[in-house]
Amino acid sequence: MALQHTIKKAGSVSGIGLHTAAKSTVTINPAPENYGIRFVRVDLPGTPEIPADIDYVVENSRDTCIGIGDAKVYTIEHLMAAFSGLAIDNCRVEVNATELPIMDGSALPFVELIRNCGIIEQAAQREFITIDKPIWPYSKGDVALSVFPSDHFHVTLMVDYKHPSIGAQHTTMFSVDDFEKDFAPARTFCFLSEIEMLRSAGLIKGGSLDSAVVVQDIPITEELGESLKKFFDVKTLKDASDGLLNGIKLRYPNEICRHKALDLIGDLYLLGKPIMGHVLGARTGHAANIEMAKKIREYVNKRDKEAAKKNNGPVVAYDEILQLLPHRYPFLLVDGVTEIESGKRIVAYKNVSFNENFFQGHFPDNPIMPGVLQIEAMAQAGGLMYMYGKKGQKDNAMLFMTIDKVRFRAPVRPGDQLVIESEVLQMRGRTCRMAARCLVRGKVVSEAELMAMVGSAGSKEKEA
Repeated sequence: MALQHTIKKAGSVSGIGLHTAAKSTVTINPAPENYGIRFVRVDLPGTPEIPADIDYVVENSRDTCIGIGDAKVYTIEHLMAAFSGLAIDNCRVEVNATELPIMDGSALPFVELIRNCGIIEQAAQREFITIDKPIWPYSKGDVALSVFPSDHFHVTLMVDYKHPSIGAQHTTMFSVDDFEKDFAPARTFCFLSEIEMLRSAGLIKGGSLDSAVVVQDIPITEELGESLKKFFDVKTLKDASDGLLNGIKLRYPNEICRHKALDLIGDLYLLGKPIMGHVLGARTGHAANIEMAKKIREYVNKRDKEAAKKNNGPVVAYDEILQLLPHRYPFLLVDGVTEIESGKRIVAYKNVSFNENFFQGHFPDNPIMPGVLQIEAMAQAGGLMYMYGKKGQKDNAMLFMTIDKVRFRAPVRPGDQLVIESEVLQMRGRTCRMAARCLVRGKVVSEAELMAMVGSAGSKEKEA
């Protein structure tokens, strides 16, 4: 049984962003079970949180950027690869600028940061994305990605650049245990011929020969040499005899390919869980990585829904609930959904266990689930009913205004399954009135009518 992990204590690194040249400090913090990885822009009003999830990827041309509204964090892939390689499930990442520092261009500084903070095991089990049949290629031009069943996560990747110092390369990560030694130190790279184009596009403002391997694929003219010396802040720049600018030494003969694998590992960890599968790729990049991750999630969600329907299980599973509701442990009170009609009705459930945090102080000698939390479960189920099918839309908020006709009819105890039924009574403009009730073993234990405003994310009313 594999358990979740977080870090033991907080730690920070500082540096310059590759594309923005913004000075930034990244602080990683311990996080509770089932929290996941979240990036927090501590420099912005309200310190907005952005889940490290493919649904929040907003740009993926030369790096991977996640965002919500105006809050964005660029170049997260190296840190995400370090989290994946060291099996970190839960971490709060605070950053005070728009981009993570590039450091030396690899994931090694982030691996060292995590190691210095320490890694601790948590009580909750790790969840895995199990690949039970081949997911055939994402393919575009000469780029291809596939994933095949395996009892563990491993990656096979090849690149084929028409340059003598690179040529065709391949690499395989046989086990995630190999990541720290064999892949984390591999640095990012670019071709000399790309630099002017990237600079013209407003990118690589923070690039340097200390943070990337530069492959010389064009001659250095006098004019180009002067421009590059100024850009790289070096006194001399000379043609490379081995194809690598200014005598840069590779850390591995196939460092270019290994870094491509590192990026792939980091991007795929935006699925929120480790993969049990063998990923095969050719000439990949961030856009292809994210598209493949979306294909994996689409396949897994469809497979799980079909299996749940066949077994009368949940039609909206826990991982999808996490994408639709903003709540997290210990305040997420919906575990699954067995019936749903978006904007009309829902049947959800909450499994009440002995380990609930509220039992520690709420009649611990005679534990009873607080009635206010049953009302909160009704509100969350109502919010889920409205937001189902609206993920990614700007008007997908449900903000509760009033609660009426509340009745508590029987106690809810550890071991019970709280079934939550809610249906819309009236929609008038942006106001929704719902009737909700909770049942245990078919008996009503609580009921209420709730009124909410829908499609008003900026409202200051209470959010369920």
